[in-house]
Order: sequence, then structure tokens, then C-alpha cells
Amino acid sequence: MSRRYKGAIISATPPTTSTTSASGEWTLQSQAQAQGAGTWPFGGPFNYIENVFSTYLYTGNDTTNNIVNGIDLSTYGGLVWIKARSNAFGHNLYDTARTRSYKLSSNSTAAQTGPSGVSNDLTSFNTTGFSLGVEQYSNTNLSPNTYASWTFRKQPKFFDVVTYTGDGVLSHEVPHNLQSVPGCIIWKRTDSTSDWGVWHIASGITTSKTGGSLNATNAFLYTLNATTYQSATTFQPAWVNDAAGNNGNINGATYVAYLFAHNAGGFGLTNSDNVISCGSYTGTGAVGLAVTLGYEPQWVMVKASSTTGSWYLFDNMRGMTANSGANTNTLNANTSNAETANSDGIAPSATGFTLTSTSTVLNGSGSTYIYIAIRRGPMKVPTDATTVFSPIARTGTSANAVITTPNFVVDSTWIQQRQSGWQASKFFDRLRGATNLLYSNTTSAEVSDAYTLTSFASNVGFSLGSDVNNYSVNTSPNTYINYAFQRAPSFFDEVCYTGTGTTPQNVNHNLGVVPELIFFKSRSVVGNWQVFSQMTSSGVNRSYLNLTNAAGAYLWTDGIGLSSQPTSTLMAMDNSSANIHTSGVTYVSYLFATCAGVSKVGSYSGTGATQTIACGFTGGARFVLVKRTDTTGDWYVWDTARGMVSGTDPSLLLNSTAAEVNANSIYTTTGGFQIVSTAAGINASGGSYIFLAIA
Repeated sequence: MSRRYKGAIISATPPTTSTTSASGEWTLQSQAQAQGAGTWPFGGPFNYIENVFSTYLYTGNDTTNNIVNGIDLSTYGGLVWIKARSNAFGHNLYDTARTRSYKLSSNSTAAQTGPSGVSNDLTSFNTTGFSLGVEQYSNTNLSPNTYASWTFRKQPKFFDVVTYTGDGVLSHEVPHNLQSVPGCIIWKRTDSTSDWGVWHIASGITTSKTGGSLNATNAFLYTLNATTYQSATTFQPAWVNDAAGNNGNINGATYVAYLFAHNAGGFGLTNSDNVISCGSYTGTGAVGLAVTLGYEPQWVMVKASSTTGSWYLFDNMRGMTANSGANTNTLNANTSNAETANSDGIAPSATGFTLTSTSTVLNGSGSTYIYIAIRRGPMKVPTDATTVFSPIARTGTSANAVITTPNFVVDSTWIQQRQSGWQASKFFDRLRGATNLLYSNTTSAEVSDAYTLTSFASNVGFSLGSDVNNYSVNTSPNTYINYAFQRAPSFFDEVCYTGTGTTPQNVNHNLGVVPELIFFKSRSVVGNWQVFSQMTSSGVNRSYLNLTNAAGAYLWTDGIGLSSQPTSTLMAMDNSSANIHTSGVTYVSYLFATCAGVSKVGSYSGTGATQTIACGFTGGARFVLVKRTDTTGDWYVWDTARGMVSGTDPSLLLNSTAAEVNANSIYTTTGGFQIVSTAAGINASGGSYIFLAIA
């Protein structure tokens, strides 16, 4: 037990902090929570990817459009890159170094435009994003077109933007504030027509073929002079042997340069986590080529450097999913083309990404490809459950509908009809692709339907379709409960993987702590939902989400699923059944853990009398899942959206199509929840139960 800090004793007494000290009694977990919230007085400042980068989707409205993406551009500065998705409009790049009144286009050689005709496009850089006005020529806010915006905030070891004037001297050094050697530099002459220049560290520094053009498909051909180098404080922009004459240091010419860090650390609680990587890979011409980053990416730009090819832009808000072979929504930095569903794509994994096609544009055998990849967020451990979870009760419309969650981006939602006669809860996930659903009460493989959940947004929640095929997620006049989750460290994570049939198969995750409750489901074949709930350090309870079976207690060495206790980074499987990791079968796993003040995974013994389950919450639980483990029992769920108070506390079953039942069972109460029923399924005297509660 650590006594490094005062009061490092396991205790239920809430610890407190100020800007200078920490008092009270701390567990290591609660200390980590305080650090994650940025309130621990002995460390920091702490940087997180969600504070410096955002992909934000929006629809033009021909009037004022305030984009709130949580990125402080007003204080720190940065770059806003906008591209129409639904129409063939050019890319528009605005940065704080040149001011909002000037724009460049990545698919054009033209000099910057502005201020005439531009000053009312991006009207301000804000502390929470940026604002758009009634545009004149730039095509950034035209109704009803849809747009993608990528915001890069200036931050050491992530991104910087600088302007400079060329002097024609080969050794001219331009200062920057990246505080690390750049991994990629993209620059453009702003006062005249020119190609965009690109230098990428993976292409080499003093060898040939080290430079390319962002606006073109040509292979990297420019030769960098042998004396040119980049450092943690300066870069030298002089290029030679550029056939187009686009030297990055022409005397008197003006330039802007965007600098991207490479595996420089600087983020997370230890300030050592990487959030951006500038690397390369060699194509194999085979599906499944894996590129390791050490994290799951949310945004990737890829270009063939040894051959011709476009600059491909992928992100998880526009449909970069974990599905091999599935279409990916593609934009290209070098063209004005509208977004297209393209089979040439990449699939994110917990540790990087894999190539999903054999096409030469991304995976030609023997060809070299460069990339910039940015880590998925959030990285910060949540301290407020309303920023990562929301129960939403609603009535179906049989028409397109938008379900809003204003406090967070939704990564997964479970939807269940409250009346009987339909399938039980349907699980939808951003990572699996919005239109793919799994039933919680059956062994069925994944089903795809374009009229159920139609999309996950980057800002407002998710959208439902007309439900014309009667999957019962939005059918009028039925009523529904929607559980919306965001993936966040220590709270909830999701992993998609393909089984290998080998023992053990190690599957990485990004929960950041040891998972205490894990759901597994085969996607491509029929199979039971396997559930593992960790009770002790030497064993777990194993049950099935779609069944009422008692949980079987076993040691990790029993060979019926997991070969060892999961760690904070991986799960090891030793069972080749369809439920865990049969070779070639695709799976999804959902991982939950206790997150102080946010969620609690635990167990209790039934008393046959009213009892209160303490979860360490400041308020009461808004969601409770309970399963009896010593004998048969259903998977009960309650929530405050439908009611968790005396007289109104209806429960639903994840393993059944039965209608909800209002039976005075579980109430929310300060600190957790109260069990007021003696029903065998939730509180029989001497019975054993597991639960997941969310504040």
C-alpha cells in the first residue's frame, strides 16, 4: 500500500484537493481520478488529445453557424480545415497565424485568398471552436450541404503553425514551438501560385525522394539538400531540384507552414503518451496488413510516396470502422471531390490500423506509403458520469429522428422497446458501423439495416431512420429506452477483433485499468454472449447475456475463455469456441470498470430485506444492471429516465422480449442505489449478485 502521499489508505472518506494541497484519505485509484481531472496539486499540467484536435461534422445553414468542438483556438491558435462532404467544393484552410480573413485550398496551387470575399466565411476563432458566417465564395456553410471540419490546436509535441518570409539562403532557419523534431511539415507559398510542399520524416532526411506535393498525386521526388535538417526548435525550408520551381525559401516570398509532431509524448497523466505519429509502411497487396501505433487512431491521412496516388483522409466520425472490407467514406486532400463510399480503406484497432483492401492506392505490394495518424480520445478519466453516459426515454416516430446527447460524443447505444413482443435490446456502435446491430437476447450474428440507426454524429448524438423493416428502434407509437455511452478511460471501452484460434490470443484494449465486467459477442457467426465478471484476483464468474444460466465460477486456467486475468492493456483468450476467438470469426467486446464517482462494478449478497448498495457516487445511480449468479436469473436494468423512485421504477430484461415491469424493486439513492424488493432475481436471502451501476 502506497504512503507516498498523505493519507494513502483505502477508505470511503472522500478526499479533497486545492490548487496547492491534497487532504483526506486517498486510494491510488482516487489519486489517479484527481490527476485525470487535472486537480491533483503535485503534477501537471496534463494534456489530452480531446483538448487539441477535433473532427466535427455539420450542415451548412446560410447564416451564422457556431461550431462548438471544445478546442480553444482563441487562446492558443491553430488550424481549421473544412471540406464539403456532399458536394465537389474545394478544401478550405484557415489558421490563426494568417488570421481568419485568409484561406488556402489544399487541392489548389493558388495563392491565398482574402480578405476580400473571405472575411465573412470563418468569422472568429473561439475558446470552444470557431464561427462561420454568410459566406461569399468559399463554400463552407451553404445549406443544405454537409461538411467535415478538422481542428488542430497549437500545442507542443502535437502541432504548430508558423509564417515566414523567404530569404533565398539555403541554411535559412525558421523557428517553431513544436518542442520536438517535426514528423511532417506541410507548407504553402501564400503570395503567389505554387505547389504545396510536404516533408515527411519517414521518407528520409538526406536521401532522395523526400518531398511531395499535397495538391498532387505525384510520388515523392524532390531532393532535400544534404545540409538541410529539422530540429526541436527550427526547420530549414530550402528545397532544391523541384522541377516546378517551388522552392520553400524564395527570397521575398511569404509562406505558411504546418508542423506535425511524431511520437513525441507530452500527453496523459505522465506526459509521456503519444498522440500523433508520422510513419510509413510497405504494402503487401493482402488484406489485413497491420500498422502499429501503440494507440487507436481517430484520424489518418495516407499517401503513396514511392508511386502516384491521392492523399486519403479517414476519420472515425465519417465512418472509419473496424470492419475489414467494408466501405469507408473517403475524402482526398488533393481533390475537390465529394465524399464517396470507397472499398479502399483502413480499419482502426486498439493499437493502430489495418489495411482493408488490396488496392494499389493504399496497399500495393512493395510500394511505400506515408501517414499521419492522430490518437482517439478522450484520454482524460471522467469525473462526471453525465459526460459519458445518458439514459434517454422516447417515443418512436417511424420517421427520421435525431437523438441528442449534448454533453458527449456517443460511441455506443443500446435501444430497447418498453412494450413486449419484439427483440430485446439492440446494440449499435460507432466502431462496428452505425447500421450494424446485435441482439442482446439471441445468439444471432450481426444484422445490418439502413433504416434503424443511420449515423453517429460528432456533436449531437445519433440519428435514427424510419424503421421500415420493423426492427423496433423507432416505430410509432411504441416507447423506447436508449442508453448512450462514450468510450472513456477507466469507464468503458470497446474492442473489435478477429479470432485466430491460437492459444493464447492476446487482444489489446484501451480501458486503461483492469476490466471488471466484459461482454463478448461473435459478429460474423451465431454464438452466445459470454460475460466475465471479475470477483477476485484468482477467478471470475462466467455467464451468458442472452441466457438466465447461473454463473460458473472458475479459475483463469480452466480453459473456457480467458487464459489469464485481464490486465490494464490486454485480454488473453485460450478457448477456440465461436464465443471467444475461432479463427477467422469477427468479435466485439465491451469492457467496463469501476470509475470513481462515475461507475461501479461490484457484487452483493441478497438479504431478503431492504438494503442499500454504496457505489461512492455523489448523487444517486442513474442506471443499474443486476444479474443473479448462484442460480438462474435474468439480466435486469433500471434507469432514472424511466423512473427509479417509489411507485415508478420499471425494469427491463436484456435477455428477454418481455415488457417492462413496475414492481418497486430498485430506487436511486445518494451514494448508489437501494434494493427494496425481496424478489429472487435481485435480493433473495443468501443469493449472490453482480451489478453495474452508473451515476
